[in-house]
Amino acid sequence: MLVAAAVCPCPPLLVPDIAAGAAPELDAARDACSDALGVLAAARPGLLLVVGPAAEAQSGTYPAGAHGSFRSFGEDLTVRLGEGPGQERQLPPSLCVAAWLLERAHWAASPVEGLAVDDRLAGDRCAAAGREAAARSERVAMLVMGDGSACRTLKAPGYLDARAEGFDREAARALGAADTEALTALDAALAREVKAAGRAPWQVLAGAAEGAGLEGRLLYEDAPYGVGYFVATWS
Repeated sequence: MLVAAAVCPCPPLLVPDIAAGAAPELDAARDACSDALGVLAAARPGLLLVVGPAAEAQSGTYPAGAHGSFRSFGEDLTVRLGEGPGQERQLPPSLCVAAWLLERAHWAASPVEGLAVDDRLAGDRCAAAGREAAARSERVAMLVMGDGSACRTLKAPGYLDARAEGFDREAARALGAADTEALTALDAALAREVKAAGRAPWQVLAGAAEGAGLEGRLLYEDAPYGVGYFVATWS
């Protein structure tokens, strides 16, 4: 059963070594992520499942101890997803950012495993994956990684799309209210068009939280670099 969740953005720029001189620009987001992880630890989960978007080739499960690196982003920095034997397959970027956040927080509250979700996965299949994940343990917590649209400004990675702000507004509202129905209803086609990488992981969370009676709180909402970043807790 899902007992708590934290939603965090997953840009590698959250890692100060990668952001370099721009690192202070995301200090507020990092602080909110730390607060969200504190809520997860307080829930005393038996399993922490980290969920994030990935390309199809990197989708699937990752055991405790799985490792990854930020070499493709110019930094020879390695991370590990909790303690365990791991495997040869490298973590996708979203789970690398999650692993960095957990290492930064000295996570020791429970075992950690990863689930990378194909960012094109249909909403009903995302919800089904969430329900299956929530049944893994009597006390499951989720760290859900994902960004909003990448089309908020002319200089955004996806250029300006007038629909992006509305998409982000509804996503932020649903995440802050733990509104599983609204998250499930997010339009997958629109999410792709505004380059919102969080859609699939958020819908996994919605499936996992069905019937759990969790309350949400939005800790952070902004669009630096023209990309929607949100931090929320469900408990």
